[in-house]
Amino acid sequence: MSTIRVMSGGAPKEIFRQLTPDFERKSGHKVEYVFAVMSALRDRLAAGEKTDVLVMPTNMLDGYQQSGLVREQGRAILGFVSIHAVVRTGAAEPDLATTEKVKQAILSSRAITHATPGETPSGTHMGKLIEKLGIADAMKGKIIHRPALAGGVELVASGEAEIGFYPKSEVVNTDGLAVVGPLPADIQLTTIYGAAVTASSASPDAGAAFIAFMGDSAHRAAWSHAGFDPPGG
Repeated sequence: MSTIRVMSGGAPKEIFRQLTPDFERKSGHKVEYVFAVMSALRDRLAAGEKTDVLVMPTNMLDGYQQSGLVREQGRAILGFVSIHAVVRTGAAEPDLATTEKVKQAILSSRAITHATPGETPSGTHMGKLIEKLGIADAMKGKIIHRPALAGGVELVASGEAEIGFYPKSEVVNTDGLAVVGPLPADIQLTTIYGAAVTASSASPDAGAAFIAFMGDSAHRAAWSHAGFDPPGG
């Protein structure tokens, strides 16, 4: 049996923690995880760090497949995750019905938080959205750049930031937070998360088994509970 090293973005962290013990028990393999923002994963891979499985947005996996870093065989889509707004439990919930409502909610807030642009897909999207809405100058000093899993959740739960904008999977079922809802479709970012076995893996069959287990339809309810929409849905 093998020890599988999995490098992943933060979005699937909680669902992996939930499902991994069952995978390890049934397969006999062990799993070691490295969770990091996408910019950090890119840098680590570019520096030659080895792993057996990559879990990240499919557009990134496409590039790595073209360059020969990951295998086509065994690739799978795990789910779709969109950006949602969160507030402190019990706080007034902003109206997100339209783009204009979102703009007003951001402008009227004392402070908001989202991941750092350039480090994660959601952070980059939110940075561009603030510019697109024409409120970048008005929001100077009122935006805290912090990934959800690196302190952003705590900023919202403590009230230091009134609204957080993060992938639903990173904030759903979190103590101290209320998920308000998704951004409107015209300003939404939906990230397709996938997994692939690396070409350099010493245990490609074990890596493929891990991906197949995590993507099994029997686990779809768990993925949905964790904030992911099903592939194709």
